[in-house]
Amino acid sequence: MDKVESIEIKLNERIKELTCLYEVSSILVNSDYDQLGTSIEAIAHCLKKAWRYPGEAAVRIEVNSFKIAAGKKEKKLVNLQSEIRVFNEAAGTIEVGYPASTHTADDFLEEEQKLLDNVSLAIGNLLERKQIRDSEAAIKRQVERADRLNILGEITAGIAHELNTPLANILGFAELMRPSAGQGQMSRDLEKIVDSAIYCREVVKKLMFFACEMPQHMDKVAMKPILEDVLKLLGPALKKKNIKLVVAVDDGLPDLKADTIQLTQVLFNLIMNAVYFSPDSGKLHIAVKRRQSGIRFQIADEGPGIAKEIEDKIYEPFFTTKALGEGSGLGLSVVHGIMSSHKGTISHKPNKPKGTVFILDFPI
Repeated sequence: MDKVESIEIKLNERIKELTCLYEVSSILVNSDYDQLGTSIEAIAHCLKKAWRYPGEAAVRIEVNSFKIAAGKKEKKLVNLQSEIRVFNEAAGTIEVGYPASTHTADDFLEEEQKLLDNVSLAIGNLLERKQIRDSEAAIKRQVERADRLNILGEITAGIAHELNTPLANILGFAELMRPSAGQGQMSRDLEKIVDSAIYCREVVKKLMFFACEMPQHMDKVAMKPILEDVLKLLGPALKKKNIKLVVAVDDGLPDLKADTIQLTQVLFNLIMNAVYFSPDSGKLHIAVKRRQSGIRFQIADEGPGIAKEIEDKIYEPFFTTKALGEGSGLGLSVVHGIMSSHKGTISHKPNKPKGTVFILDFPI
């Protein structure tokens, strides 16, 4: 091979590499963050064309949940590799190789490793931008939900206070009429009025929990005994559905500053919800863990899970996915209100392979 021919080959290789970098840059600029798999697949095909022997090159890109391949499928490859890093943490790799039966490491050019490193860096930057965008969107949703719940809390508190006086009047006058009602139909009607008024009063009380308007008796309390009492109360419900309970509680948990009755209501509502949505003979995992900032309570069920379109609604009063007549839609809103008043947080995430995990974080 003469000198002119050698220079021409090297020049062609540089042109292929520059063309690849240009195409990769164009792909990244026009990437749809919701269709990253398509962009990464296009990058794999660009890389394949940039190599010295493109007809025999095989490209493998593995990053996050993406596994992309372009070129021949060979069991044994001699290859070059570059790590993809996202926020300086390993997130995946890019490999470009030739069949080991016909090639050696000497068939790679020094510039090809540099090209591979540049493409890895570009993909890492793309994934970083996607994470930043997703984080900003999540924060925006949280702020919007918090604003909506705060407004809803103010409205709810006003409604609850307005209802308290007429409900007290209904109960008071119904009780005054009882002695003169005798044992007939009037007495039975008064009984229905009293029962209905008491039910309404309980709804008002739950609304006030949501709005953080209920008086609290804060004291140092231990979570483990309260959890044990709640599980005893729910024993028949667990037995009826043949649900297997798996409980893990860390030793030496610190006491919480909390209202015992409200803390009991939080655990009861959350576990009762999990029981309701669990399939027969399913499992409930309950964990209480010590964390640096406080105590974390987790309950994981194997139910149908929470659809994305209703995620932001589940803490709103009167929103329920239970069958008609089986839920008031106040359980989670009450839990949210009590957690807010205790300066704690409630969140949820999908359980794997199915179901939901609810997480309560209590500050010490």
